[in-house]
Amino acid sequence: MTFLNRTVLQDLAPEGVLRAAINFGNPVLAQQGVDGSPQGISVELAKDLARELGVQLEMVTFDAAGKVFAALEEGVWHVAFLAIEPVREEQITFSEPYVIIEGTYLVAANSTYQHVHELDKAGLKIAVGKGAAYDLFLSRTLKHAQLERAATSAGAVELYIEQSLDAAAGVRQPLGKVAADDHSYRVLDGAFTSIRQAMAVPQSRQAGAAFVRDFVERKKAEGFVRAVLNENGQTDVMVASLA
Repeated sequence: MTFLNRTVLQDLAPEGVLRAAINFGNPVLAQQGVDGSPQGISVELAKDLARELGVQLEMVTFDAAGKVFAALEEGVWHVAFLAIEPVREEQITFSEPYVIIEGTYLVAANSTYQHVHELDKAGLKIAVGKGAAYDLFLSRTLKHAQLERAATSAGAVELYIEQSLDAAAGVRQPLGKVAADDHSYRVLDGAFTSIRQAMAVPQSRQAGAAFVRDFVERKKAEGFVRAVLNENGQTDVMVASLA
């Protein structure tokens, strides 16, 4: 059994409750079941962490990763599930990643673009979800194309379609579902970034962060992450290597 000290419990579950931020904006990580209840790998990791700590779990749900990060200052969550990004590391301590997902583009089926690297051109407009990992990455790396931001990742696809933009940036799997449901769209080959999804703890809670880092490594080694992904139909999602 994993040793728990008082500081770990105080960091992660003050008053005996672990508040975990669950982001429905990335359906690879979390989805709403038919009854509306949260499900997915981030949900199951949160449940298992609460079991290890011997505390109650309260899930605080969001529709975008940017909103999860923005809520950090409000103190509404103790752990979150976010992509590792430099701007976030100023306020958050991350575990090693538990899954790796690809950031890519959705374009019209008749678009002349074939690969992600072709889209950084002057005059091109790309829809993104504000504050998402790929928004932060593209904001740093694009030199010519212009980003058009929607409040959520799903909203970015809607913005792309409504305004006839050149592409929508996002996670490969949900973009692929859009293309599968409507053959007037397709997903480009390649990825502009590999998104490293990890567990996150506020920087002021270092004992809790160290426990979470160890927890994530154990869950990967045990096959827990792979099994949950498979159970949720995410068989094409890559589990991150052990640290």
